Amino acid sequence: MDGLYGVQLAGRSSYSDDEAVKTSIMDSSACELQEGSGSSRSLLIRRLWQQRPPCLKPIHCSDKHVGETIANVVTSLPFIALGLQTPRQFCRKNMNTALYANSLIGVGIASSLYHTSRGEIRKYLRWADYTMIATATLCLSRALRHENPKFLMTASTLLLPFQPLMVSAVHTGIMEVSFAKRASIEPELKMAHNLHKMSSLLGGALFIADDVFPQTSYLHAAWHLAAALGVGTCNKLLE
Repeated sequence: MDGLYGVQLAGRSSYSDDEAVKTSIMDSSACELQEGSGSSRSLLIRRLWQQRPPCLKPIHCSDKHVGETIANVVTSLPFIALGLQTPRQFCRKNMNTALYANSLIGVGIASSLYHTSRGEIRKYLRWADYTMIATATLCLSRALRHENPKFLMTASTLLLPFQPLMVSAVHTGIMEVSFAKRASIEPELKMAHNLHKMSSLLGGALFIADDVFPQTSYLHAAWHLAAALGVGTCNKLLE
C-alpha cells in the first residue's frame, strides 16, 4: 500500500509540476501581452503627440538678431493701417466687411506680439498669428462672396484653431477666383489685379525662401511687405 500510495503521490507531484509549468507559461505570455499592449499604447500616444496642433510644436525663431526683430515688427504695422483704411462706409453697411477690417488690425497686432516675444509664450503667439491670418482670409471671403456655402463657412470657422494654414489656403483661393472674375468684367480693377498677381508671386517666392534659407536675414520682413501689398489690392474689391 505504501508503494501504491507512493506511486499515487508521485503521480500527483508530476501532475502538479506540469500545472505549475503551464501556469508559468500562461503568466509569462500574459506579461508579454501586457508589455506589447503597453508598447502599442506608448506608440499611439507618441503618434498623437506628433499630430498635435501647431501651437504645441516648437517654433524656429525667425528673429535672429535685434535688427531683424525691429524690421519684422515695423513691417507688421501696414496690416494695421490697411485695416483702419478699409472703407468705413462699407463697414457700417456690411458686418462682414467690418469683421474683415478688424481682423486685419488683429493680424498686425498678433504678428508684432509674436516677433517681440521670447521664451515659452512664443509658440502660442505664433499660433495666434496663424489664426488671425486665417480669420482675415475667412472674413474677406465672406465679405466678397455672400453665396459661399454655409457648410464651408461653418467648417472653416470650426477648423480655425486647429488648421489655420488650411483655412487660409482655401479662402485665399476663393478670393483669387473672385478677384479674377471681377477684373475680367470691370476694367478699373485690371491694374489692381495685375499688381495683386505680381505681389502674390513675389510673396510666395519669399515665403518659400524664408523656409529654405532660414539663416538669411530680413526675408520674413520682405514677405510681410509683399503680403501687405497684396492685401492692399484686395481692398479695392470692397470699394
